[in-house]
Amino acid sequence: MNKYKCVIFDCDGVLVDSETISNRILTEMANENGANIDLEYAMNNFKGNSFKGCLKLIENLISKPLPKTFEKAFRKRTFGAFKKDIKPIEGVKDVLENLDIPYCVASSGPEKKIKLNLEVTGLLGYFEDNHIFSCFSIKKWKPEPDIFLHAAKTMGFKPSECLVIEDSLLGVEAARRGGFDVFGFTAHDYKHELKNHATFTFKHMNQLLTLI
Repeated sequence: MNKYKCVIFDCDGVLVDSETISNRILTEMANENGANIDLEYAMNNFKGNSFKGCLKLIENLISKPLPKTFEKAFRKRTFGAFKKDIKPIEGVKDVLENLDIPYCVASSGPEKKIKLNLEVTGLLGYFEDNHIFSCFSIKKWKPEPDIFLHAAKTMGFKPSECLVIEDSLLGVEAARRGGFDVFGFTAHDYKHELKNHATFTFKHMNQLLTLI
């Protein structure tokens, strides 16, 4: 019998390979406003962060507020890039097709973005509408645990019955704060942060079914 009764997936970097795309565009737009950063900086500092948190970091770098149109322009540019370039994480379709317990997705991104990325990568059909949870809907962001607690409650399970799959330190911290076990997906863990914080870590998605 499985220890876990429900799996809660993060979206970006766990289901869809979107982190590099969104951080590349955020880097470009930050530099257009005088930040002078590179993609490595973005992956180390923006990955897993809330969008507001990323904006604060950029504003600290440029010592002035960003234009009020920044987020709208960022969403437009990333949505276009996602439609063209985004791909599912290698092996994740096999996981979703063979997972024999309920599962859902809980992400820091807006629900429109989550659904777009899942649709473009062919994953949306694996998730019912009421199995998609966005931090924007509850106005609480990681590392606060609220999005995972909300997802677990809506799915009908206690935190101790759920497993969270995350690829960022903020996401891992959020899950642990909520009383969840959390497996860290380390394919893009460039700073090797997850091993000392997650319940367990794994590098390839084809390992997950065996681990669960």
